[in-house]
Amino acid sequence: MFIQTERTPNPDTLKFIPGETIMPSGTADFGSVGEAGASQLAQRLFKIEGVTRVFLGPDFISVTKDAGEEWDFLKARILAAIMEHLSIGMPIIDPDYAVSKKASGGTSDLDNAIIAQIEELLETRVRPAVQSDGGDIVFDRFEDGIVFLRMRGACAGCPSSTATLKVGIENMLRHYVPEVLEVRQADDL
Repeated sequence: MFIQTERTPNPDTLKFIPGETIMPSGTADFGSVGEAGASQLAQRLFKIEGVTRVFLGPDFISVTKDAGEEWDFLKARILAAIMEHLSIGMPIIDPDYAVSKKASGGTSDLDNAIIAQIEELLETRVRPAVQSDGGDIVFDRFEDGIVFLRMRGACAGCPSSTATLKVGIENMLRHYVPEVLEVRQADDL
């Protein structure tokens, strides 16, 4: 098995591409071993000292390290863990795992139409580019003209994520959806 690696715009995150499907649908983002109960692979990666985040994309795994660690040491251990996990055929994620979506209760038909437009643009124009960098972007909510998004994987904590939100995504959304006034990163609670 050959696993490619790619750098991401976030110097603390590497993208591992094993050449097979990782998530048949959706993505999964784990910020700690405690959150990784649905993924044996993520749990295995968190056992490696210095791993701080694991993101599972459609055909890649992004691993974020502690800023004090060096990739030269961690990369080989991460590659070995991924290779071992995949070669013995263990499941990557619990089949019952579902990404929860926030309910949009109390929104008007106009707001629902705007949200649908925003989500379509994010899905078709933004997510493919962001996922190619080892991350993901998830719609959180639309309130008073402000779109709140969550950055995942390599994008979480990336030095260029603010520029991506403000320059790239905000300008595009404001162009196609005049009701959008601003784009902000949603606070993780």
